[in-house]
Amino acid sequence: MKFVDEAIVTIRSGSGGAGCVSFRRERFIEKGGPDGGDGGDGGDVILRVDPSKRTLYEYRRQKRLSAKNGASGLGRQKHGKNGSHCILTLPPGTIVFDAQTSQVIADLTDPDKEIVVAQGGMGGRGNKRFASSTNRVPRFAQPGIPGVEMKLRLELKLMADVGLVGLPNAGKSTLISAMSAARPKIADYPFTTLNPTIGMVEAPFGEPFAVADIPGLIEGAHEGVGLGIKFLKHIERTGILVHLIDSGDIDPENPLAQFQLINNELSMHSDTLANKTQVVVLNKLDLTGTKNRVEAFKDALPDQTIFTISAATGEGVKPLIKHLAQLLQALAPEDK
Repeated sequence: MKFVDEAIVTIRSGSGGAGCVSFRRERFIEKGGPDGGDGGDGGDVILRVDPSKRTLYEYRRQKRLSAKNGASGLGRQKHGKNGSHCILTLPPGTIVFDAQTSQVIADLTDPDKEIVVAQGGMGGRGNKRFASSTNRVPRFAQPGIPGVEMKLRLELKLMADVGLVGLPNAGKSTLISAMSAARPKIADYPFTTLNPTIGMVEAPFGEPFAVADIPGLIEGAHEGVGLGIKFLKHIERTGILVHLIDSGDIDPENPLAQFQLINNELSMHSDTLANKTQVVVLNKLDLTGTKNRVEAFKDALPDQTIFTISAATGEGVKPLIKHLAQLLQALAPEDK
């Protein structure tokens, strides 16, 4: 159920600057000694973990990234300026592969960790460095060492930011289709979703976030009944749970029956799930006869913010996405 976000980028470290061939030019001194300075070192390509990032979104657009070359040395023994580094800021959980060999270069998990993945070339030495008792006027200098170019495959493995939970046929697959570009199988019978689906949702602000549609939960799921049990342990790592309820199935005499059943399964599985931030969403408002059922549910849960939507028509989906984006931004890093 891990969401895998990938990007391939070509990176290149900076080349070292060339050493300088230069001689002193002083008044009344016809042939001064060598004074060529060294070239500057090329910039490194550095991988840096940034806990505030959740996706590799920006690197799908940037296909080539380069550090700056070192500047050439100058006369009067002036050292060339070093090239600036190229820093790739990546979310925790990013695995970096050599795209040619598939060898793992780095597994970035620690916050604020930095790794030099391609070192810049060393600057060449100026002719001042080559002066000796046998060669007082060297007319040569070293060129800079070229930078390193390689292709990296970035793979992010993480749990979704938001998990959709509810009874089978509550409309989770339809909702994830309405929120994202994911296209899970949708049909009007239980257990259409046999495998989790991850969709990336474009938020109105901030980075996109990942939403997981897991198979519907039924009574006894925590004991292995139904299809949802093997996924319960995975949604422990989501930041938020969207509790989706089919408003057409709400019993006006016992409006919280579905809501309490699912919450019982979550709490029986683990305290972690029981204490997750939860957004309650009543779906299928497009069906006739749901108004009274929705009101009965709201009356039975007066202190809970409840979203009412129709995933099929898109009604109410945008405000829900905005609310989820706000909640994700407010979550502490350890809760995400």
